Amino acid sequence: MKSFLAKISLFIIIGTFISSCNAVKRVKENELLLVKNELMVNGEKSSDPDALSQMYQKPNSRLLNFPLRLHIYNLAGKNPDSTFDAWLYRKPKRAKRLNKLYSEKQVREMKNYKVGFNNWLKKTGEAPVIIDSSKAKKTSKRLKVYYQNKGFFNAISNYKVIPSEKERRAGIEYTVETGNPYFIDSLQIIIKSPDLDSIYNIHKEKSIVKEGKQYNTKDFLNERERLTVLFRNSGIYNFQLNSIKPKIGIDSTNRDYALGALIKINNLRERKNDSIIETEYKVHRIKKVNIYTDYTFANSRSKYVDSVTYDDFTIYSNDKLRFRPKAITDAIFIHAGDVYRDIDRSLTYKHISNLRTFKYPTIQYEYENDSLTDLVTNIYLTPRKKFSLGFDIDITHSNIQDYGFSFSTSLISRNVFRGAETLEIAARGTLGASRDVADSEDQFFNIAEIGVDFRLNFPRFFFPFNTEKIIPKYMLPTTVLSIGTSNQQNIGLDRQTFTGLIRYNWTPSKKNSFNLELFNLQFIRNLNTSNYFNVYTSSYDRLNAVAQSSNYIADDESLNIATGQTNQFIEDVVSNNFEVNPSELSTILSVAQRQFRLTQDNLIASSKINFLHNSKENIADNNFFQFRTELELAGNFLSAIASTANLEKDARGKYKLFGVPYSQYVKTEFDYIKHWELSGKQDVLAFRTFFGIAIPYGNSDNIPFARSYFGGGSNDNRAWAAYQLGPGRSASILDFNEANLKLTTNLEYRFDLFGSFKGALFADAGNIWNVFDDIEDENRKFNGFESLQDIALGTGFGLRYDFSFFVLRFDIGFKTYDPAYELGNRWFRDYNFGNAVYNIGINYPF
Repeated sequence: MKSFLAKISLFIIIGTFISSCNAVKRVKENELLLVKNELMVNGEKSSDPDALSQMYQKPNSRLLNFPLRLHIYNLAGKNPDSTFDAWLYRKPKRAKRLNKLYSEKQVREMKNYKVGFNNWLKKTGEAPVIIDSSKAKKTSKRLKVYYQNKGFFNAISNYKVIPSEKERRAGIEYTVETGNPYFIDSLQIIIKSPDLDSIYNIHKEKSIVKEGKQYNTKDFLNERERLTVLFRNSGIYNFQLNSIKPKIGIDSTNRDYALGALIKINNLRERKNDSIIETEYKVHRIKKVNIYTDYTFANSRSKYVDSVTYDDFTIYSNDKLRFRPKAITDAIFIHAGDVYRDIDRSLTYKHISNLRTFKYPTIQYEYENDSLTDLVTNIYLTPRKKFSLGFDIDITHSNIQDYGFSFSTSLISRNVFRGAETLEIAARGTLGASRDVADSEDQFFNIAEIGVDFRLNFPRFFFPFNTEKIIPKYMLPTTVLSIGTSNQQNIGLDRQTFTGLIRYNWTPSKKNSFNLELFNLQFIRNLNTSNYFNVYTSSYDRLNAVAQSSNYIADDESLNIATGQTNQFIEDVVSNNFEVNPSELSTILSVAQRQFRLTQDNLIASSKINFLHNSKENIADNNFFQFRTELELAGNFLSAIASTANLEKDARGKYKLFGVPYSQYVKTEFDYIKHWELSGKQDVLAFRTFFGIAIPYGNSDNIPFARSYFGGGSNDNRAWAAYQLGPGRSASILDFNEANLKLTTNLEYRFDLFGSFKGALFADAGNIWNVFDDIEDENRKFNGFESLQDIALGTGFGLRYDFSFFVLRFDIGFKTYDPAYELGNRWFRDYNFGNAVYNIGINYPF
C-alpha cells in the first residue's frame, strides 16, 4: 500500500510540474505562439510530407504531445549576468560575506556556472516559434511553386491565422486550390551531336519524360541525371550536365491543359583563351592502360626501371616488380579498346581498395598525342607497408564471466605470395573473474585464456578450377583460410579449442552479398571436468543444501566431491532412485544443466551459406529493408565416411572422432528488418522479425550449446535477461535456457529528445522452444499453433546518446505478458521497476 501511494504521489508531483509549466512564458503580449500548421488542398486536409516540408515555420517539437524542449528553454533566464549580480548585491553584506566564506574567485565561478548552465538550457531547449506573417507569406508562395512543379500551373495559395482557445497561441491554415493539372501533349528531342543521338535512340524507351504524362519538374531533373549517367557510361568522357536544356511551353489560358516539351542537348562548349569553342560530343575509346605500382610523390619524377606488358596493360615499377601482374590486373576494369565508362573507373577504385595492399588509387585520363577521342589511362598505386602491427584491448561481460579483460595483437603481412594476399597472425589473451569462485579466499581473476589465429585472405576464389564464368571478378570474390587454437584455464576446467575455416565471399551487386563457408570445424574439449564442483562453489552449495533438506545426507554432513557423491546425487534424482519435491527438482536440474553445458565436449564440422540483401542507399537513408537467410549443414561428411573409416561408437551408438561424438544437424534462419522514416526525418519506426530452427538427426539427439538459440538480452526481448526466457512456458528453471527453435518480433519507435539524446519506445515479442530433439518436457516443447500462446511480450522505453560514430544505449524492459504463469494470469504480473530488466548496449539492436 505504501508503495502504491508513493507511486501515486510521484505522478501527482510530475503532473503538477508539467501543468505549471507556462508555454507562453517567453511570448510577448502582441505575439502568438505557433501551435499548429494545417494544409488544406482543394478543400481537403493534406498530409503530404513533401508539401508539409515546404513550411518555413513549424511548431515546437513535442515528446508524447508535450513541448519538452520549449519548457527547458523557458527555464533559462533572460539575463543571467545581471540577475546574478542583482541577487548578489541585493543585500549589502551578501557579497562581502560570500567573498569571505569562499573567495572572490569562487564567487565569480558561481556566476560563470549559472551563466553556463543558463546557456546549456537555451542550447538544449527550443525557443518558442512565434508566428511571423512574412514567413507565412513565403510559405504560401512556396506551396504555390511546389504544386506548379507538379503540373498545377494555375494553383492559388493563401493562408490565415486561426487563434487558439488558449491565450497567445494560434495555428496557421494554408489553403491551396490546384486547378486542373497540365499534361505533356508533345515531346521534341533535339540532339546536335550524332554520337549522342545514336546513344539516346538506343535507350529512349527508358526515358522518364513521356508524352501523355502529367508534368512534373522532378521528372525533367531526373531525366537530365539519367542521360548524363547514360552518356558517360557509353563513351562520352567529357559530357557535361549543363549541355541538357529542357524547355516547356506553358499557356495558362489553354483549356485543354496540354503543353509541349523540348529536351535539347547542345554540343560541348569550352573556353579557349578569350573565346568559346563549340565541338560535337564524340565517343571516346581507351587506347592504352598504364599501371604504376609504387607511385609516391617523392618518386613521381623518377624514371621507372622495370616494366612488363601483360594482356593489354603496361605495368611500371621503380624497382623490381614485387607483384604478379595478374594479381593487379584482375582488379582493373579499364581495358584497351573499350569505350570509356564511368562505371569501369568506379569498379577499379573499389576493387583496388578491396585488395588491402594499396592505398586509395589515383586514376587519370589524358588524350593520346593529338587525338580527340583516344584516351590513355594512368593508374597510380601506392603500396601499403609490407608489415603492420596492431593492438587492441576490450572489456567483456557474459553469463559465465562477470568481468573480463581481453588484449590482442595482430601482425599483418601483405602480398605474401606476390598476388596481393594478406596473412594475419593474431594472438590474444584474457583475464576474467567469475562470482562463483571469486570469494575472499580465492584470487579475483580466475579465468585465463591464450590463443593464436592464422588468417590468410585471397582477393579471388582459391579453388581447383576457374570460377570466373560463374562468379565474375566484378562481384569482388574473396577467399579466407583460417585456423586457430586456444587454451583456456576455465576456472579449473582447462578447455582446449581448435577451429578451422574455408570461406568464400562475393557481392553480386551493391545491395546483395553471399557468404559460403565450405568447411567450418570447431573442436572443444574440457580436460578437467571432475573439478567442476570445486570451482563452481555456488553450484555445489545449492546442490548440497538440497541434499540436506531432502535427507539424502544428514544436516551436519556434506556431499563428497572427491568420491563423486555430487554426481551420484544428481543421477539418483534424475533416474527417480531418490524422490525430491518439485522445488528441489528444479534446483537440481538447474545445477545439472549448468554443469553439462560448461563441461560438454563438442565436435562440429559444418558447411553454411548466407545471403544478405540490404536496400539502404546511404547512411542517412531511414527508409529501407534488410533480409538475411542462412542454411547450415553439419556432420554429413563425417557420417558418409564413418563406416568406411571404422569410427568407434560410444555407449549410445553414436560415432566418435577424436573421442568426441560429432554433431549432425540442419539449421536455417530468416531475418527481416524494415525501417520507416516518419516526420521530418527525425523519427523512425523500426521492425524486425526472426525465425530460426536447428533439427538434429543421425549422430545427434540435440543441438550443441554453441549452435542453439536463447531468449532475452539487450538485442532480443529486453524484458528478460539473456538466457532467462523460455523455453516455452517452462519458467526458465535452468541457468542457461536454450532451445533449437526461435521466433521473435520487435517493434521500436525512435525519436529525438534534445541535442544528441534520443528516445525510444519498444515492444519485443517471442520465445524459444524445443522441437524434434530429445527433450520430453511438454512445457518446453513446440506443439503447433497452441504453443504460440506462449509467446512472451516485453515493452519498455530507452534513452540513447549519439556519439556520431556509435550510439550508447540504455533500455528498460517490463514483462508485459509472461508465459511462465498460468493461462489467464499472465498479463502485467511483474510489470514494475522492481522486476524490470535494465540493458546497456552499443548501437541500435536492429
